Amino acid sequence: MSIRREHTDSEPVRFAYWVPNVSGGLVISRIPQRTSWDAEYNRKLAQIAEDAGIDYALTQIRFTAGYGAEYQHESVAFSHALLAATTKLKVIAAILPGPWNPTLAAKQIATISQLTSGRIAVNIVSGWFSGEFRAIGEPWLDHDERYRRSEEFIRSLRGIWTQDNFTFRGDFYRYTNYTLKPKPAEPLPEIFQGGSSRAARDMAARVSDWYFTNGNTPEAIRTQVDDIRAKAAESGNAPKIGVNAFVIARDTEEEARGVLDEIITHADPDAVKAFGHEVKNAGKASPEGEGNWAKSTFEDLVQYNDGFRSNLIGTPDQIAERIIALKDAGADLILLAFLHFQEEVEYFGREILPRVRALEAARQVAPAAAAA
Repeated sequence: MSIRREHTDSEPVRFAYWVPNVSGGLVISRIPQRTSWDAEYNRKLAQIAEDAGIDYALTQIRFTAGYGAEYQHESVAFSHALLAATTKLKVIAAILPGPWNPTLAAKQIATISQLTSGRIAVNIVSGWFSGEFRAIGEPWLDHDERYRRSEEFIRSLRGIWTQDNFTFRGDFYRYTNYTLKPKPAEPLPEIFQGGSSRAARDMAARVSDWYFTNGNTPEAIRTQVDDIRAKAAESGNAPKIGVNAFVIARDTEEEARGVLDEIITHADPDAVKAFGHEVKNAGKASPEGEGNWAKSTFEDLVQYNDGFRSNLIGTPDQIAERIIALKDAGADLILLAFLHFQEEVEYFGREILPRVRALEAARQVAPAAAAA
């Protein structure tokens, strides 16, 4: 039984963008990019995104260099810098259990929430790069154990943020009558997570507010959405769905496809293969032997999270229609990446987002006219 929304859903699709707080942009390619990882560029980008109508910004967490990402700013501190430069944008800080524990994360995020009127959220990253954990002296857990730890992390965050005298007895985290004050501003920080394995989807169904999945076709997204919603119905949770997508918007589809070909032509083959080796091994460690990148080709892996597969590549009209197709498949949010972030985010807000809203509005008018 399919439990996906019908396309007449009145809630508009939301948009987020990947924050390039890591060098190299969002592609493993040597193609020239007018994107920078530095603070000033990103403050300006956040303001452009806010003016463009983007709802969220997602910072990345990296502790070691690799795959073209030689430099990395820490995610929570960087998120706060972007919040200080904006007034409406929500920023999602990536947090990695292991280097963080829930006590530190809960206090950091509660303080930032108080300072920014509740505009901070978190993305709990269970981890896929074993070399990173080894480099910083953190234990590398088995696949499903990483998700069990993340679930306890999320349950601990929520408990600390909502209860006084919080007590919890888990395998990874334990609390005894712990009270945090001040707690976050209302509404509480939203909790995001990603992953495509059975453990990741089941965790999202039980405890997360949002589930991020890699880029894919509407048909494949629909299958994931139906699976998660069926599982979530059993626990009473109702996670929303975010889908990754790399946007190449040009005057013609031929021009946009030419940019894609250029990105792939200039790909760093050794870095792409090394990245693919790590992420596919992480997925193979799951009981079902799959993960986010199980079916990713070399071309897919040039964009870290299969963003090309969502096919937001073409003219503004084509991209708007394909966003609606992803919404019809169950996507509540599209997580965007670009080659040249500042100018392309501005273009997205000016040329594509209004087309999306017009298509959504037309969907609402049609049922009303038929009922009249």
